[in-house]
Amino acid sequence: MKIVIVGGGAGGLELATYLGNKLGRKGQADVILIDQNQTHLWKPLLHEVAAGSLDAEVDSLSYRAHAAAHGFVFKLGRFENVDKVNRRIALAQVMDEDGVEVLPPRSESYDQLVIAIGSSCNDFDTPGVAQYSQFLEQSQQAQKFHRQLVNYFVKLNRSLIDDPDKILSIVIVGGGATGVELSAELFNARQLFALYGLERVTPEHMRVTLLEAGPRLVPALAEEVSESVRAELIKLGADIRLDTRVAKAEKNAFVTASGEIIEADLMLWAAGVKVPDFVAEIEGLETNRINQILVGPTMQATTDDSIFVIGDCAGFELDDGHWVPPRAQSAHQMADVVGKNIIRGMKGKPLKNFTYRDHGSLVSLSQYTAIGVLMGNFGSGQSLNVRGWVARMAYISLYRLHQIALHGWFKASLLVVADKINHIVKPRLKLH
Repeated sequence: MKIVIVGGGAGGLELATYLGNKLGRKGQADVILIDQNQTHLWKPLLHEVAAGSLDAEVDSLSYRAHAAAHGFVFKLGRFENVDKVNRRIALAQVMDEDGVEVLPPRSESYDQLVIAIGSSCNDFDTPGVAQYSQFLEQSQQAQKFHRQLVNYFVKLNRSLIDDPDKILSIVIVGGGATGVELSAELFNARQLFALYGLERVTPEHMRVTLLEAGPRLVPALAEEVSESVRAELIKLGADIRLDTRVAKAEKNAFVTASGEIIEADLMLWAAGVKVPDFVAEIEGLETNRINQILVGPTMQATTDDSIFVIGDCAGFELDDGHWVPPRAQSAHQMADVVGKNIIRGMKGKPLKNFTYRDHGSLVSLSQYTAIGVLMGNFGSGQSLNVRGWVARMAYISLYRLHQIALHGWFKASLLVVADKINHIVKPRLKLH
């Protein structure tokens, strides 16, 4: 049995680890993980990398090292098509940052395929966005944003000698979790830059503008919780623009539907998600309007039982007509049931249906606070609004659960200790 998992995000890597430990180590199956990157970083942490609160070079996980420790094989590759008849996937040419070929186009056979390629930002075909704005979809993009942020702060600190009214303007489009969390992290970064020698940059020298097309921030949260998030960001100094749709992007500016020009030194688009467009063009797979691959109750593609789909790229429709949301908790739950179903299928046992359990939504406003909703048995299954220390601990626990799924309790505990030590001995902000 050859099991190929395409995509090493939260769900794909957890699944590869589980199957590698259960099957690969025992020689019961060949488990192969394919990803276009060499390292893994939990996607909800990308805003911290962008602001400098997290060092991706320290906190990333090497796919190859992890594969060697957990009984599976890692292969570098970028997925681009599936031949369902011959059970082969096509992998595109891999290039390095200088445009030099690393690997040629090739294919990989499979007996069981798991597609876990995640999602990307949806620019809704807004003119100029792809050309002038940045995105936070991968670690490399977050690191690029951070390098530019550092350079802007260095230049601003020098410019303020001759021009005390100079301002660094950062505009973020999208009031979901990414946009909100990055906004808060930027205010924390400004404070820390001042601590590390760029003391001329005071609060009035940085303007963070958050544009949201809808009537409120983080629509996954209850309205009163969403309002609390907005109030906290305003308290930090953010300029929040609700019901503001961006019509186009230009160099150093977004233009709204009303014609207002919002100038920016740094432009970031974090509005909406979709699965890459090429997925909708794969012959023999059913997709929805954001290109998610439609799956049945057992997480198998509706058109092929040999293909499972998990994470953001899986289109699983709930009984109320909504889709399972593209969140890390969804990918974790899907990876868990698919891992067990693959093993059950090998043993000739019936597969189990996937049941999505919403554990709530949390947003972290950097060191300042965290706000969200926890779902559970708080009086007949009611939700519980949380904020402050409780919410912060719940938010951190989501990442710790991911680490436990990858490393087990003991090593995950050591990683917590290592984080505490790094917090003491390393700068509180990545400064380069």
